[in-house]
Amino acid sequence: QVQLVESGGGLMQAGGSLRLSCAASGRSFSRYVMGWFRQAPGKEREFVASIFWSGGATYYADSVKGRFTISRDDAKNTVYLQMNSLKAEDTAVYYCAAEASLTLRLDPRAIDYWGQGTQVTVSS
Repeated sequence: QVQLVESGGGLMQAGGSLRLSCAASGRSFSRYVMGWFRQAPGKEREFVASIFWSGGATYYADSVKGRFTISRDDAKNTVYLQMNSLKAEDTAVYYCAAEASLTLRLDPRAIDYWGQGTQVTVSS
C-alpha cells in the first residue's frame, strides 16, 4: 500500500521558518517526481515545488522561489520542504504528491498519489 505521510505543519509568525516532511512508502519512487501543493480556504489547489527523485532537479512556483527549498533523503525515503521568510499568504493545507512524470511541471489532475495534508498557518 502506497503512503505519503506529511508532518511538520503548524503555526508560525510571519518571517519565520517551518520544515515539512513527507515520508513515502509502499513502492519505489525512483522514477517519480515528488511535489508539494497547497490549498487555501476557498481557493484551488496550487503547485508549490517539485523534485525528481532520481537526479534531484527542482522546480518552484514563482510565489515561493527564493524562500522555499525542496529536497529528498534517499536513505529515509523522505521529501522535505524548507519554508523560510513565511508570509501570511503562505497559509494553507500543504499536500505531498507523487507522479510518474517526465516533467517537473506537475498537474494536480495527473497526480498518482497524494498525502493527507498538513496545515500551515502564518500569522501576520
